[in-house]
Amino acid sequence: MKNLSVNISISPDLYSKNPESSDLGKKIVCRSIEMITDLGFEAFTFKKLGVSIGSNESSIYRYFESKHALLVYLINWYWSWIEYKLVFANNNLSSPHDRLNNAIHLFTEPVEKDDEYLFINEFLLNKIIISESVKAYYTKDVDTENEKGFYKTYKRVVQRVSDTILEINPGFKFPHMLISTVIEGAHHQRYFSKHLPALTDVEEGENSIVQFYTDLVRKSILK
Repeated sequence: MKNLSVNISISPDLYSKNPESSDLGKKIVCRSIEMITDLGFEAFTFKKLGVSIGSNESSIYRYFESKHALLVYLINWYWSWIEYKLVFANNNLSSPHDRLNNAIHLFTEPVEKDDEYLFINEFLLNKIIISESVKAYYTKDVDTENEKGFYKTYKRVVQRVSDTILEINPGFKFPHMLISTVIEGAHHQRYFSKHLPALTDVEEGENSIVQFYTDLVRKSILK
């Protein structure tokens, strides 16, 4: 496998001013993750955020033109982080089976905080991805935003793993459908396990979600 290098770099199209360029910007991102987790995206506002961080609401708009733009930024940061972890985990593995297995585990296992990025709580950000991320692209402007590259990081992650599937089975017709189903399905199952347990078979102390999707992918591409 080729050596690959991935940095967590967010497109300038996703913000008005890079939040990583200042302490205030980092505070905006850090506190917004906490507040969206606590309040939900609908109840979250820049006015509430400004009060929480002791700054004017107008200062937040210098970084993000809307809370939708902020959500898209957070989603892109998350998928860039996932891509970094995926490349790091697979960089020295020649077996596509091992690389695919790593990817499925990464997509389906519970997320822990990564202390390398102090202003981002990945554990809380994952909760936002699970419960709020569809609100970023279930919008009237999704096609325009897609053309601008708003979702390219997520698509790039799916493409990486789809390519691995085709290494294993070049004739498999649905690699993108399978991987996006694994990712979104795992999010749904983790949400159901917390709030609507009758819709899932997750058991406490078992890696049920990981096991289910690992088995699903294996049977889908090898049959």
